[in-house]
Amino acid sequence: MEVTTIMNNPFEQAVSKPAGEQASYDPNNLLDSLIEKLNLKNDAALSRALEVAPPVISKIRHRRLPVGASLLIRMHEVSDLTIRELRVLMGDRRDKFRISDKQFKPRNGSPGSDAQDD
Repeated sequence: MEVTTIMNNPFEQAVSKPAGEQASYDPNNLLDSLIEKLNLKNDAALSRALEVAPPVISKIRHRRLPVGASLLIRMHEVSDLTIRELRVLMGDRRDKFRISDKQFKPRNGSPGSDAQDD
């Protein structure tokens, strides 16, 4: 006879799965978990709690917009979940974030670039 343990905490569910069974990126799990944790009714209430426009939540849910760093920090502030826990809930298993060198280089000819004034 096989015994199945039921876990109510989605974070525990995501962490307890063996490496081969861990889900890939799923923003719906993150959004649904936040709604449950904050005792909210729907996405509109979540958008108010996070102080973002409702279409932002919709676009994230439909994978047209990624969960950005500022929104992830806001989720942390309102939920008291760690950034690591939030990332696990959405299926992000990366140990490190790598940012392209291009994001730190000024564009040619833009203010603040190496162009000299005459």
